[in-house]
Amino acid sequence: MIDLTQPSEYQNWQATNDNVMGGISQGHMTFDGQSSRFSGELSLANNGSFSSINRPIESLPAEVDRVELTLIGDGRLYQIRLATWRNGSRITYKHEFSTVKGQQQKKVFYLNNFQAVFRGRLIYDAPLLAARDIKQVGLLIADKQPGPFVLNLIQIQFKALPKSD
Repeated sequence: MIDLTQPSEYQNWQATNDNVMGGISQGHMTFDGQSSRFSGELSLANNGSFSSINRPIESLPAEVDRVELTLIGDGRLYQIRLATWRNGSRITYKHEFSTVKGQQQKKVFYLNNFQAVFRGRLIYDAPLLAARDIKQVGLLIADKQPGPFVLNLIQIQFKALPKSD
C-alpha cells in the first residue's frame, strides 16, 4: 500500500512533463498537509499536452489482480499508469479514469483492463500485464484541456482476490 497522507510520501514521486518534447506544461507532486497533491497547469503550446508523475514500487505478489486508488478529483480525465520491465524492455500500461470535482472517490482498476502504450499510441501485441512485472506506478493528465489541474491522492493499494480453500 502507498499511503499518500504521509508527509514524506510525495518525495518518492518524480514529475515528467511535456517539456521533454518542447511543451511548456508544468506539474509536480506536493504535500498539502492532508494528502499528496499532483497539480500544475496543462498547456497545448509547442505541441505540449501532458504532465505526469511516477514512483518505483517493490515487487508485487503474482496474485495481485487490481489497483485501488483513493483520490479527490477536479473533474478532469486522468490515467493511472503501470510500467513493467521484462527481458530488458520497458512497457507502460494505462487505464483512464474520470474524476468528480471536490468528491472523494475510490477507483478500482483490474490489471486485465489496462492497455499497453508507447508515447500515447496503443501497442496491440504487448504481453498481458502481470503484477510480478510491475516496477513503477504513475499518473498522467493528457486530456487536451489547457489550464490548471489538481488531483489529491490519498491511497494506492494493490489487491488480490482472496484464496479459496
